[in-house]
Amino acid sequence: QLQASGGGLVQAGGSLRLSCAASGRAFSRFTGWFRQAPEKEREFVAVISFGGITDYADSVKGRFTISRDNAKNMVYLQMNNLKPEDTAVYYCAAHEKIWSTRAPHFYDYWGQGTKVTVSR
Repeated sequence: QLQASGGGLVQAGGSLRLSCAASGRAFSRFTGWFRQAPEKEREFVAVISFGGITDYADSVKGRFTISRDNAKNMVYLQMNNLKPEDTAVYYCAAHEKIWSTRAPHFYDYWGQGTKVTVSR
């Protein structure tokens, strides 16, 4: 119900745009992006409400922008000025709670992940 795409290999300082296509109930009140680097825990990146309210992790604030197109059931993550430490598998996720949260265990729907590699 969630399909992430857009990952790839990019040099430091470059940009990528990730896309998350949602179907059914997965296009929910809140849709977010998480990432997981090798041997690290999954971490919150950004989240957007159905109405467009956003929240970002401090590590990506000012570099990443989350947006959504409700008519197309799509959520995007524009990533600029990428750094090697942004290298990870990125997952889109969604939940229907009435509050925004950064905690992954509150998210009900998960996509399969798309890999982002940032070289030095």
